[in-house]
Amino acid sequence: MYAPDDPTQYQEVLVSPMYLAGSNGTGEAGFAPVAHWPHQYLDEGPCQLLVTSPDQRIRIGWFGDDFELWKISAAEDAFSAPRWTATFNHVTPAEMVAGLTAALVQDYDEALASDTPGRFLTGPTVPWRDTVRPLTDAGWNLDGAAELGTVEIIAPDDQAGILVDRRGYGSDRTTVELWAGPPGWGTRAEATFTARTPSHLIAATAAVMAKSTPVVRERHQVDRRMQHLVTMTPVASATPIAEAQVRRAPTPLDVHRAARAPRTAADLRVMAAQSRSTGAAQKRTGHPTPATSARLSASSPTTRRGR
Repeated sequence: MYAPDDPTQYQEVLVSPMYLAGSNGTGEAGFAPVAHWPHQYLDEGPCQLLVTSPDQRIRIGWFGDDFELWKISAAEDAFSAPRWTATFNHVTPAEMVAGLTAALVQDYDEALASDTPGRFLTGPTVPWRDTVRPLTDAGWNLDGAAELGTVEIIAPDDQAGILVDRRGYGSDRTTVELWAGPPGWGTRAEATFTARTPSHLIAATAAVMAKSTPVVRERHQVDRRMQHLVTMTPVASATPIAEAQVRRAPTPLDVHRAARAPRTAADLRVMAAQSRSTGAAQKRTGHPTPATSARLSASSPTTRRGR
């Protein structure tokens, strides 16, 4: 642990590989692609923030104090049961979640333009290779020791992978799990997709894992047990190219959104706290607002299985 007065614990560093960087305790990166969709801040229940597509067919839930931090689903209409669900645990970098949310926004916009149901409801393709292609194209390798009925692709450093489980039947015939880090609470990132998740959405999430671009974290946000597995470069000493990759210039849309609502992490924390504490007197409408940055609880949940 860092000493309370250790100034280096809050130093911003560039962490690579991204999939071992862990969560920074906020959902900002994952919510960025859907900043223009309706947001609902919830005062009761485990879900603290719900973001939906305008027709409510796509739902993105932030469970800021839970082990399963994100739950994302899609349904045929606002009242139907989810066709598929993706969950991301509290160790998963929000940048990986952004791979999925960005793909969902693209699918939704294309569906509106073409007046079709949308690719996010098409279901998986039969060949599992379509799901893992971004990783195999990046040099990840097939694990020959995978259990019968499963396919696993492993990163060159052996610290991440994708597991395709084809041992189920019917609607549960295939599930997919992206994982990174050693087994254990606080070290293993897990993203799980149910059987009918479209392959291109899983591939979009996996494609982010395959990228070499580092992500920004405060030093204390990288678990001590993980620090020997990652490279951490102080942002102040990073090259201009590396900083440009991580912190791009704002687009006109970014500027427009910033003018409509606070965008800093501090502003988001205040908004989330006010939303949860002021009750019905300050309930929000469905207008676009930034994502909450609720902090993870310090308490440990029930032990989960490790791979």
